Amino acid sequence: MATKRKSRILQEVHGMASDLHKIGLIDKRRMHEFEALCGLDVQDMPPRKIKQLRENAHLSQAVFAAVLNTSVSTVQKWEIGNKKPSGPSLKLLNLIDRKGLDAVL
Repeated sequence: MATKRKSRILQEVHGMASDLHKIGLIDKRRMHEFEALCGLDVQDMPPRKIKQLRENAHLSQAVFAAVLNTSVSTVQKWEIGNKKPSGPSLKLLNLIDRKGLDAVL
């Protein structure tokens, strides 16, 4: 099951923005912008979901790896569960899941 990951830095920025909003230094509109940015949670992605994303885009592992700027062996390991995506790769996978492949091309 996918779990949400929240950046500690992002939590701190959101907390600071909330405090500034409470004392009137950040208006309601800016606070909504901060909340929208902080709402971009990254979720762990199980192997079957990664493979499903790739297959739904009709891409080979080699092309999918190129899109994600990683190696074919890494994509293979993600799809069989020997390795988990992290960092920028996980963010890109989440973006593809939410917005489609066109969002990263």
